[in-house]
Amino acid sequence: MGVTGPPGPVMDRDEVDRALARLGAEHKAVEDSLLALQDHAGRRLLEGAGLTGTTRERWAETERAITLLWSCFDAYTAALREAREVRSRHKWPNREELAELTERLRGDTVHVPGGAGEQPLLAERFTLDGLVRRMNELYAASLDVVVTADAVWSALPARIDLLAAELGRTRSLAHSVGVRPGEHPAGDELESITAELTELRSVVVTDPLAFWRPTAGSSAPGGGRPDTVRYDRAALALEDVRREIEAVLAVRQDSEDRLLRLRDVLSRADRTLAEARVARGEVLAKIAASEVPAVSGPPTALQERLQAAAEYRRHALWHRLSPLLDALEREAEEELLRARDSLTAVTAPLAVRAELRGRLDAYRAKATRLGGADDPFLTERYDTARRMLWSAPCDLRAAEQAVLRYQGAVAELLSGPSDTGGRQW
Repeated sequence: MGVTGPPGPVMDRDEVDRALARLGAEHKAVEDSLLALQDHAGRRLLEGAGLTGTTRERWAETERAITLLWSCFDAYTAALREAREVRSRHKWPNREELAELTERLRGDTVHVPGGAGEQPLLAERFTLDGLVRRMNELYAASLDVVVTADAVWSALPARIDLLAAELGRTRSLAHSVGVRPGEHPAGDELESITAELTELRSVVVTDPLAFWRPTAGSSAPGGGRPDTVRYDRAALALEDVRREIEAVLAVRQDSEDRLLRLRDVLSRADRTLAEARVARGEVLAKIAASEVPAVSGPPTALQERLQAAAEYRRHALWHRLSPLLDALEREAEEELLRARDSLTAVTAPLAVRAELRGRLDAYRAKATRLGGADDPFLTERYDTARRMLWSAPCDLRAAEQAVLRYQGAVAELLSGPSDTGGRQW
């Protein structure tokens, strides 16, 4: 970068001294930052690691940037030292010395040689302030790579190792209850998780920057967080397997009680279906012109599977017994509900008849309280409805109409005296 023009008005002595003090403080801050970067654990790890992928590419760029950063710092140090030497010549510098100091402190007088490497950089010229800005840019970019890699290495490998230890304990437990690869889905899943964790750790160690998600809008070095998507997925998968194996263990402990409960539920379903079949015959005999649903037979298929579950328990095949018991418990409850629904559906016509009988008697009692017990018209309507409801088979539709006619007659009685000579029913 060449000189773009004069550095401006000549500085006075106080301005020179203030500028030198500020630049000296910045020099100390840059030096401290460079030494901290040099000693950073992440940088030492990056230098000694066998890197791959994104991390290898970015670390190669960062190494060149750090080399250039030191060159900039050396040039800055030399320029600041030379300016201080000029200032130290006299307590009260003359016009020529102040002009020289102004040029050194404000002009493009600092020369930074181009770096060596595969892509050598062109030599550049800076003002001291411009060089500080350039060093800050190089430092921030370099620190970002170092801090990011260190953050990933500090977070993920340790977590992966802990999860791998948990995986080992889960595999031992799985083997103790017969959950093995090729014999049970959970055993296959454990093998898959093992392979995933092995590969994940290898990639994290060699390419940590591939597992970093920067924070949107953040310009600070290391702004972001480690990408734990693959780790979290493996952890959730292992938790699912662990719960399944714990369920198998629970089966080993309480399988006898669960089998007894299953037999009881299926027995109740069978009895309910038998009751429904008897009730259906009664309904067909007592109710006419009514659709009565058929009743299914006993749950023989479930009984056969229950026998298979007992065999699994006898031979300690817990990994097979666990899913079978879960399915049987669910299906047995469904079967009992179906049996109860069947009984309800079959006996529905009897319930309708009982409701009509109750309604007829209630309106009969109401008519009696109102003095209509001896009314021949009401008596006729009542006797007609009662005869239909207490005859077999009962025509529910006709009986319901008869009850409605009686209700209408009682309602007319409730509405007060009227000319009933013209009743049309």
